[in-house]
Amino acid sequence: MAKARAGRRRSSARGRVLGILCVVVATALGAGALAGCSSTGGKRAEDRAKRLAANGSAVNTPHWTFAMVTHSGAGDTFWDIVQSGAKQAAAKDNIKFLYSNSDQGDQQAQLVQTAIDQHVDGLIVTLAKPDAMKDVVARAEKAGIPVITINSGSEDSKKFGALTHIGQDETVAGNAVGEELNKRHKQHALCILHEQGNVGHEQRCAGAKATFGGRMDNLYVNGTNMPDVQSAIQAKLQSDKSIDSVVTLGAPFAATAAKAKQQAGSGAEIDTFDLNAQVATELKDGTIGFAVDQQPYLQGYEAIDLLWLYRYNGDSLGGGKPVLTGPQIVTKDDADALLSYTKRGTR
Repeated sequence: MAKARAGRRRSSARGRVLGILCVVVATALGAGALAGCSSTGGKRAEDRAKRLAANGSAVNTPHWTFAMVTHSGAGDTFWDIVQSGAKQAAAKDNIKFLYSNSDQGDQQAQLVQTAIDQHVDGLIVTLAKPDAMKDVVARAEKAGIPVITINSGSEDSKKFGALTHIGQDETVAGNAVGEELNKRHKQHALCILHEQGNVGHEQRCAGAKATFGGRMDNLYVNGTNMPDVQSAIQAKLQSDKSIDSVVTLGAPFAATAAKAKQQAGSGAEIDTFDLNAQVATELKDGTIGFAVDQQPYLQGYEAIDLLWLYRYNGDSLGGGKPVLTGPQIVTKDDADALLSYTKRGTR
């Protein structure tokens, strides 16, 4: 009898564990994931998942407010993906998520100051223009607000006092592009910089140039005006037929570069940093040769999660080094899988 009771207790404990696991999966992937749960723990897991959905959170920690302030310009789909990750993590972690952006350094700093004045519980910022952001990040930390940097500014993050940086090392990402161009036997590449003063963009092109065996030229364009971007690239391709690769630094600019190539009658391959649904489609049909994915969904998701962990448990990641989300070179071979992810807004 004692053995039977012990066996039932073990079985009950296993059922509870399975039920908890099912809730975790369902919280992350949606209620449909409960269909794969065992009948033993499935009903309890389903009831708990419904309660979590009603409460809007998977934790019972305080309802903190985290703000994200980025250097994004208008219409950049990259940042939609970052926000998608941040919002999903915020819903899980009982966080109120605030987002604001400006591609002007002084305005971005003002938005950070607004978040400080609102007494947010955590800040996520980008450091594309670090000189403009240094003082306001220091003010946030003086106010007792923990700061995590994402996407750009890995070199300045630690010295500015941030808990950690989440993103890719832009020089390393550039190096990967140069190496990929070598594998494709390219000889003359054009690197398109669409935001003047963005240190990360400079690092990308410089990193590519450092490992590329051919010639690489920089072309500065006004990224807020796509017709001008297309005209500038088209003019360059028409004037120099030796260019066999155009590297854009953001997914929305790859399609524009492809149009410029067509109008110029050029045979240059279009390659790009970053990924969106259109890039995935154009990888599949061969319009784009390769893309460098830095996983923006992961940057947003992990930034919220790490701030929550810091507030809740004093945890930090990276050990003083950046937490890298890229680079990952993706090609036509990866396109089908990427398309399924981009359609749901996570890549």
